Amino acid sequence: MLNRNVEFSLVIFAIMNIQQLQYIIALNKYRHFVKAARECGVSQPTLSTMINKVELELDVRIFDRNKSPIEPTALGKKIIKQAETIINDINRISEIVLSEKNTLQGSVQIGVLPTVAPYLVPLFLTRFKQKYKQVKLLISDVRADNLIDDVLSSNLDMAIIATPLHNDGLMEIPVYKERFLAYLPKQKDTLLQGLINPLKMPAGKLWVLSESPCIKSDMVDFCKMKNAGDSSYKTGSVETLIRIVDNNGGYAVIPELYSRYLSSSQQKRLREFDSPYAVREISIVIRKDYVKEKMLNAIVSVIKDIIPKDKLVEKIKKYPVRL
Repeated sequence: MLNRNVEFSLVIFAIMNIQQLQYIIALNKYRHFVKAARECGVSQPTLSTMINKVELELDVRIFDRNKSPIEPTALGKKIIKQAETIINDINRISEIVLSEKNTLQGSVQIGVLPTVAPYLVPLFLTRFKQKYKQVKLLISDVRADNLIDDVLSSNLDMAIIATPLHNDGLMEIPVYKERFLAYLPKQKDTLLQGLINPLKMPAGKLWVLSESPCIKSDMVDFCKMKNAGDSSYKTGSVETLIRIVDNNGGYAVIPELYSRYLSSSQQKRLREFDSPYAVREISIVIRKDYVKEKMLNAIVSVIKDIIPKDKLVEKIKKYPVRL
């Protein structure tokens, strides 16, 4: 006997074709008829008419048009979720076929944390395009909170972000870990010589990233410490943060892998933290229903070529990702 979820899927699929399912998913994504129609490559009246037709055939309202922006009804949310499941299952069939043909094509949209993008994206773009010429690659740097929302809403296929996120709707694939270093002013504080004890860092002189990674160690919680810093200007750019320190004094905490882009004189002003180190884990984050395993592994393989091997998570070094 079929379970209720399967029966519900069959009823929906019997009434709606694939195109109509895509219309409903797009309207839920954009909450705007014109934007959804543009995404689907049809006119706004066509999309509106097709969704009205589905609602008449099901004898339910999927969307509440009295709200601005429009919202799905309680029952509509269930129908949309099932429609997404059906479309993902169809996509999985395509993925299986492409895997057998040993080809990679299509498109992928990736969001990257602004504190990761400067040292990862330039090399990633070059190497990915060289290896996978048939794939349309779209990358953008996005604030952490927006990255999560964009992946959950399918505006992005995946995100490269600091984890853990503790979000039940997402799957985290840890790729590498990096330490944080202190970047000091030209006139160094005598308290900040040699290995640095974070507890002795003068918090009033701390310049912070607006995309602060919330670095935690057994010694200090930088998430709390940043609130005591100089808050006259906050930036998501590591480069801007370094220039602020160069021109205004104080100090900053920057990702270790960014240090390769510093000049030799700037690198001399970096200091390591005393053990235990402040570190962050960088992961690829996808929705739990993401199906493009081959695409995911292609992205992982390029990142592995860029990130030093001693930073990579052991599991990623040895095994492909399995969805």
